[in-house]
Amino acid sequence: MNTRIFVPLAAAVALCACQSSKVKISGRFAGSDASVVYLEQVTPLAQQVIDSVGLDKEGIYRFDLEGVAKTPSLYNIVYNGERIPLFIAAGDRLTVNSVGSVVRNYTVEGSEESELLRRFYQTFVAGAQHLDRIATRVAATGVGQEERQRLVREYTEEYFRIRREQLRFIVENKASLAAVYALYQRLPGDENLFNGDSDVVYYRTVAEALEERYPDSPYLQTLLGEIARMDTRISLASQITEASYPDLEIPDIYGNKIRLSSLAGKVVLVDFWSAELGNSNALNAELKELYAKYADAATPFEVYQVGVDTSKPLWISAVQEQQLPWVSVSDLRGRASTALGLYNVQQIPANYLIDRNGTIVARDIYGKSLDQKLAELTK
Repeated sequence: MNTRIFVPLAAAVALCACQSSKVKISGRFAGSDASVVYLEQVTPLAQQVIDSVGLDKEGIYRFDLEGVAKTPSLYNIVYNGERIPLFIAAGDRLTVNSVGSVVRNYTVEGSEESELLRRFYQTFVAGAQHLDRIATRVAATGVGQEERQRLVREYTEEYFRIRREQLRFIVENKASLAAVYALYQRLPGDENLFNGDSDVVYYRTVAEALEERYPDSPYLQTLLGEIARMDTRISLASQITEASYPDLEIPDIYGNKIRLSSLAGKVVLVDFWSAELGNSNALNAELKELYAKYADAATPFEVYQVGVDTSKPLWISAVQEQQLPWVSVSDLRGRASTALGLYNVQQIPANYLIDRNGTIVARDIYGKSLDQKLAELTK
């Protein structure tokens, strides 16, 4: 699990040093042989230990800080190899206690932001540790194929559960610095929050709320910069030229990733739809007639249909019940799908028609117009 928090976001904290005051952090740690508690400050480049204290015989400790900015910034208490993240502002008086496992059991009093962060952090870390345990069992020797498949399904279900909870926390607590922290947490193997540059919707949601509550926060400016970079990349990706198209690689109903570029040389309709909208039957029925009509054309015709859905059972059921004969794929990320950003899709349904040379020749073309264009392109 990547527990590094947005280190660059602390870059502007030093600018607030003129508005500083004292902070007290105290509490009790029990259930471990460790005798020293460390305090880390998040800097632009690293997490740096700035103080340490020993526990007394009752496990009690205390930190007294000076020069802390009025705008909350990130610190970590480190005890027995585990970290407790805290948002600390000038004048705070925090009590942080734990018995046994620090991450699982710690409590925070005296800071609304730090308590909110605790609610996210403990759940997220517990979920990531669960994933690690499943992955270890999958890799263990002597595990049968059936058991391994069951474990893979369990891993997948747990992964998406954690993701849903993370995104829910961000949206429900968008005006908090804890939401900023949550934006930058990653599960094993992940580089993005959810789906690359389309994650911009979550960054923008938090930034807009943060602007009202913490207009002077250095984290706000960094978020705005991140949003600007994402918007630029999406804009560039959506500027589809006549000579090429954005490639896609999305899983089908069996979990096999299918590249759009694997259909090169064919006339391809890239079609965006959603089983969840409930209007797919008529549209797909019409498209199936055209698909059958041009099945034996001189230039092959194929449909690469992207399901903009979040429910795998619903999407697979729709594909199977409607007996869709073409390439059906979905990343099950709904409106957060990268494919929507790459093709600048603003509403569903939508489509792009690509000729055999890889040139996009039409957009949002249906019915008779699509039939006529296919007759021309598949000769």
